[in-house]
Amino acid sequence: MSLWFPRLASDRVLRAQPVDGPFALTLRQGNTERLYCLNPAGLRQGLTPGMPASDARAFCPDLQSRPAELSRDTRFLHALARWAGRYCPWVGLDGRDGLVLDVSGTVHLWGGQESAMIADMRQRLTRAGLAVRIGVADTRGAAWALAHYAEGIAPPGAASETLKPLPVEALRIEAKAALALQRLGVRSIGDLMALPRGTVSRRLGPGVLMRLDQALGARGEQVSPLAEPPHYGVRMTLPDPIGLSADVMAGAKRLLERLCARLKENEMGARVLCLTLRRVDQESQQVELRLARPLRDVARILPLFERGVGQVDAGYGIDLLRLEATQVEPLPTEQIAHMRGPEDGALEDLITRLGTRIGLENIQRFLPADSHIPERSFLIAPAAWSRAQGPWVALRPRPVQLFAPEPIGATGARPPRHFRWRRMALTTQRATGPERIAPEWWLEDDGWRRGLRDYWKVDTAQGRRLWLFHTPQDPGWFVQGEFA
Repeated sequence: MSLWFPRLASDRVLRAQPVDGPFALTLRQGNTERLYCLNPAGLRQGLTPGMPASDARAFCPDLQSRPAELSRDTRFLHALARWAGRYCPWVGLDGRDGLVLDVSGTVHLWGGQESAMIADMRQRLTRAGLAVRIGVADTRGAAWALAHYAEGIAPPGAASETLKPLPVEALRIEAKAALALQRLGVRSIGDLMALPRGTVSRRLGPGVLMRLDQALGARGEQVSPLAEPPHYGVRMTLPDPIGLSADVMAGAKRLLERLCARLKENEMGARVLCLTLRRVDQESQQVELRLARPLRDVARILPLFERGVGQVDAGYGIDLLRLEATQVEPLPTEQIAHMRGPEDGALEDLITRLGTRIGLENIQRFLPADSHIPERSFLIAPAAWSRAQGPWVALRPRPVQLFAPEPIGATGARPPRHFRWRRMALTTQRATGPERIAPEWWLEDDGWRRGLRDYWKVDTAQGRRLWLFHTPQDPGWFVQGEFA
């Protein structure tokens, strides 16, 4: 059985955000934006995939468009493949917009009638907002041809008669070979079957005959099902219950060794681990460990479980341990250069330990940002989901503490000799500057609507080292930071 979704990409988008009228997804090819997938309203307007987007908007001014996202379309097709597993266990992908199913062993569940299975499929897919064309035949090639060119069911053993009236493109041959056959007057599969095989092979190569034999069943063609995703979970059943933390940690170590070996095979690292401890009274307790970075090192992960295991109530004993990596991330093997050795990961382990107490989201770090505006020169990001970046580049020294501008009563273009700030009387001992900073005119910022700022580094006699600025266009003095 072949399932073809002719408008997979646009149906996926319109399921979430319906649009009235012509709609298209665009894809950049070279230097031209072209139509990639259209909804029925766009097709009725005469638009076709591959048409330049500028021409399409000239023909159809009401056309609404969005950029295509091929990666999301692929994930959506994989989700449909998992859904199709309700009809048979052997489901594979067929290009970027189709599925192929081997239903030879499951038709009896529908009374031996493929039509009943097709009706159920079509009803569910239509309810989900997806257009589909379905073809059923003895061979994969014949089913593909029916789904794309003559939707229906081919009777058993009648693939040859069913395919004869279909165009040669239904054999899944290259466009170049199909064009060559049309120039020779061979437009249908029946015309191709009437030609001598030697002549076809000499003129067009073996590919055309291979596709023909696959469609007729003379040559086998397997359905490659999607591989099951690896499961990162291990368990251990104990002959006698245990209750000491040391015994639980010893069991967790054995489980970690097996789990980390499986993670290493797939070049993955665990981000969230869940240790389930089942007591003899069938009650279970879980110890969840959220790591600051992907890991598969037993020596580093095992000590992080100690605090959680120490809080477990073993009751009358624990007889089963199960460890599962509920969230994993790619962790490829890295080449160790002679310039530097492997990282010890002490900082990440510290973040993990603190995160188990206060939450990983509450541990944050500063990251540099591409802006000369003091308030925008840094970002705050969770430390567990970001990498330290450096070195920080600053042409001029910047204060350790930065806060919102606080006005002080002063006049003139140079720093005041005496001024009051936060109920303190301060005296300027040394002033360095000015450093003029202009606002970023392309961004809306209420704090910089006053225009230019002239920054000064002021050392006071009282020991305070402040960062002051003056606004020439609207005279005024403000304190915005303090140096260490």
